[in-house]
Amino acid sequence: MLNDELKGQIQTAYRTFLENKSLKPRYGQRMMIAEVAKLFGGIKLDDENRRDGDPAVAVVEAGTGTGKTVAYCLAAIPIAKHLGKPLVISTATVALQEQIVLKDLPDIQRNAGLNFQFSLAKGRGRYVCLSKLDQLLSENQSLASRQQGFADEGFNLEVDEAGLKLYTRMVESLASKKWDGERDSWPEALADQDWSRLTTDHIQCTNRRCGHFNQCVFYKAREGVQKVDVIVTNHDLVLADLALGGGAILPDPRDCLYIFDEGHHLPDKAIAHFAHHTRMSATAEWLEQLDKNLSKLLAQHPLPGDFGRFLEQVPQLARDLKPHQQFMAQALTEVSDFASAEDVTGQVRPQHRFKDGVIPEHLRDMGVELKAGFGRITDLLQRLVDQLKDAMDGEAVGVTSHQAEEWYPLFGALLARSQANWTLWTQFCLEDADDKPPTARWLTLTEQNDIEVHVSPIMAADTLRQFLWYTAFGCLVTSATLTALGRFDRFSMRAGLPKNAVCTLAPSPFQYAEKGVLRIPNHGADPRDGPGHSASIIEHLPSILDEAMGSLVLFSSRRQMLEVYAGLPRDFRERVLVQGDLSKQELIRQHRAQVDKNNQSVIFGLASFAEGVDLPGRYCEHVVIAKIPFAVPDDPVEAALSEWIERNGGNPFMEIAVPDASLRLIQACGRLLRNEQDSGVVTLLDRRLVTQRYGKAILNALPPFRREID
Repeated sequence: MLNDELKGQIQTAYRTFLENKSLKPRYGQRMMIAEVAKLFGGIKLDDENRRDGDPAVAVVEAGTGTGKTVAYCLAAIPIAKHLGKPLVISTATVALQEQIVLKDLPDIQRNAGLNFQFSLAKGRGRYVCLSKLDQLLSENQSLASRQQGFADEGFNLEVDEAGLKLYTRMVESLASKKWDGERDSWPEALADQDWSRLTTDHIQCTNRRCGHFNQCVFYKAREGVQKVDVIVTNHDLVLADLALGGGAILPDPRDCLYIFDEGHHLPDKAIAHFAHHTRMSATAEWLEQLDKNLSKLLAQHPLPGDFGRFLEQVPQLARDLKPHQQFMAQALTEVSDFASAEDVTGQVRPQHRFKDGVIPEHLRDMGVELKAGFGRITDLLQRLVDQLKDAMDGEAVGVTSHQAEEWYPLFGALLARSQANWTLWTQFCLEDADDKPPTARWLTLTEQNDIEVHVSPIMAADTLRQFLWYTAFGCLVTSATLTALGRFDRFSMRAGLPKNAVCTLAPSPFQYAEKGVLRIPNHGADPRDGPGHSASIIEHLPSILDEAMGSLVLFSSRRQMLEVYAGLPRDFRERVLVQGDLSKQELIRQHRAQVDKNNQSVIFGLASFAEGVDLPGRYCEHVVIAKIPFAVPDDPVEAALSEWIERNGGNPFMEIAVPDASLRLIQACGRLLRNEQDSGVVTLLDRRLVTQRYGKAILNALPPFRREID
């Protein structure tokens, strides 16, 4: 399929782009163009123009500065247009999404001679629901009465004067076409509470039955997405669409050419997407409200037929289930040994993890009762939702079409919550197969002393194989960090890549040895000695950063970050900005502003500052890394994965901890050189990199900076 005409079109586009931008070709970029063309251009088609044969999957690690966005777009867009199939570019972060939509694709349109249309696809929650907006401004008191008590489901109709003015302005802006209904295009920041009243989800949405369907901003945006050549979106939306069977939000995956940029996030995103949690006391209160609200609804509205018969059963089921919920909460309290645990964001929360994901038998028996109870409520709520659909279609079920349209979102929200609890208890009680990775199961204690129950898969491999690799027309995964210890094994295992997947390295054009220095000083402190290591950092950090205008200091734990900050001299603390004191965006803005004034500025950050932060030139001349960024030992998913590997005769430290740390360290070092003009120093305050065998393997996988090791 990759004929001479297509090859010529891709080559001409690349040559034209370079000439118009006065750029020189980069070896890594040319290599990536060739790999993408080979992947998408080599797919065999069946009689229905769909992929015929094995999955078409390629993985390309493109080093920083390769220009990977330009590379994959110049190769993929002509092929996608030739095939008549949409190209879906998915990112993990809003920052890259905005860069592709606002900068990269318009730049390619102007300079590469390619004719294509593109659009940004967002989730339903980013768009206003016209039906909800109409209800909020309605003076229909009976409607307010019917929906009273459903505030937990996002249906609180009590609007204060400021809210009334806001929603009135929205209606006026929509009517005058000054606003398109997207949250992100509203001219001022919107509070989550104000916005949550205005959105819906796929369960609550009445779709074509809605009186506002022809004007619906979400469906108009979705229609627009279906008509373009390139769709830019995010991993969460792609996974949500695939979980709904594909084609619900985005085009049919069997027709899509997917490019997953920042693809190293994809396995973790998939795990999070299929994880579940519930709060015990909050759900018991919800069951009580369900009983009261529906009993009140029945008292106010005699409802004949099946709808009334189904509705009458729900309050009693909720009443019967509440004690089981409370008994389980008490039983969980009795077995739990809550210990303080730090999560990946640095927050400390009391946690109890079930070893190997195994639940005590008496808890499993109680979980089965909850599963059955929520199953019965879910079944009835599903029947009620179906009845409301029939009523909106004009079929007589004892509810008018107008009532049905008003009630459908309410019962849809109740169904979603009941269904979520049924799913959680199903996974909580499930006995894991011996030959499959177990499910991680754990408890956390909220600030309100409510027990939160969690279940999560520990691997995304089966999920991605089932929903993505074997379904999609073709997939490219790319990132600057996909290898660990110089190999693709880690990503391949976690992502469940097909055996025929092609993995390639496209090298960075950066002259690491000329532009960067990697220092490992000998300050005599072992990171495993927490207080001693922190004291050493406090003693030496001011002199380490003495010459740098802008610096970034990365810690593996919030506890150590705050210890070091508190121990530093007062005059040095004045130039330090600490993650958590301000929003990430504001912290970076203040840092840049100080450097622009020729004042020294230092950012203290955790894992989220080790990737995706772009501080070129003087904004980051020195990166200090406190220690090898091994995974947070308290993370229940990682702990369950380690137990499973060990149970199967493996070495979790060498197979999981070391490769993961290698990847994180490469990402952290990547904060130093952001373009070919940058230069600076990376200082690693962890001697294990040179004293331990595994440390040397991690060290040798880092970018080839010039080394200065004491």
